[in-house]
Amino acid sequence: MKNLVTDTFETASGKKLEITFIVHASLKFRFGDRVIYVDPTSVLFDYSGCEKADFILYTHQHDDHFDLRALDELSTEDTTIVCTKTVAAAIPDRDDRDIEIMANGDSLNFRKGFSVEAVPAYNYLMREHFHPTGRDNGYILTFDGLKVYVSGDTEDVPAIHRLAGTGIDIAFLPVNQPFTMTVRQAVNAAKIIKPRIFYPYHYGQVEEVTDLAQLCADLEGSGIEVRLREMP
Repeated sequence: MKNLVTDTFETASGKKLEITFIVHASLKFRFGDRVIYVDPTSVLFDYSGCEKADFILYTHQHDDHFDLRALDELSTEDTTIVCTKTVAAAIPDRDDRDIEIMANGDSLNFRKGFSVEAVPAYNYLMREHFHPTGRDNGYILTFDGLKVYVSGDTEDVPAIHRLAGTGIDIAFLPVNQPFTMTVRQAVNAAKIIKPRIFYPYHYGQVEEVTDLAQLCADLEGSGIEVRLREMP
């Protein structure tokens, strides 16, 4: 993963979490000796030779979030795949893999202080057929008490509002029109969730340019640190 940016965080008990920003909506987390990828796809990045995964999480089956080549390049026989029902159905050898299917609202607890909760992700104003209600997930990943919300492809929907007061430390929200949030929606969602750190992501792959300067200006004085990271 040469030339990729990594941010490092410390949990309350002093454990280290590393977040590496790969491309578009693809992320890598390292927590202790565990390596976790979210939405790796070879459509946008070459994963050959990359570190193998202990866990791979998929928010939905669109090819800018999921493809079989990246899955095969990152997997071993010990890799756990956490995904939606539609992603699982798209894996031809799924009976030979360790797959945990999560529906909206499900939660899973793994050893060593790592857990996952599935949050609804969908469109309700724009392009509803791209991300219909009930199909796709966002995920809250909790690392030794440190909560990271990776929203997947969603608008500013009521399910996100229910995260208010839940102690989200770090939030990834998409700002990519006409498929996910507008800048106004992302600002509103961030103000409701109130993470300590907000990473805008999932932008730059379409002709419409996201006004990141406006987003940062609208959150100035909110107490939320907006971090921009290169994810072309």
